Amino acid sequence: MTLFRIFLFTALGVITVYTGVVVANHGLNLFPAFFGDMARIGWAGQLNLDFMFMLALSAPWTAWRNGFSAGGLGLAVVAFFGGMPFLCIYLLYLLSRTGGDMRRVLLGDARA
Repeated sequence: MTLFRIFLFTALGVITVYTGVVVANHGLNLFPAFFGDMARIGWAGQLNLDFMFMLALSAPWTAWRNGFSAGGLGLAVVAFFGGMPFLCIYLLYLLSRTGGDMRRVLLGDARA
């Protein structure tokens, strides 16, 4: 579990710094670049499409884990648009709250 936590903290740190550099150099105009790469049907677009489907998988899992409650649906929206930073923070929070019990982390308290 310690290695998983180290991975999550490292990923969060790296993506935060990298995102900061990109925003500083290119601004917050993400969507034209993101979808433009997909429209060109190259490797950058393939990676963006793959990433978008990973986000689309993360969002319903987050909602389902929270019983499709209003809070869970709100978290699903944040999961889709927040990407890896959200998922790292959310998983670290869940690991802390559950004492590292992966059944509770992945399934939620009601199902575990």
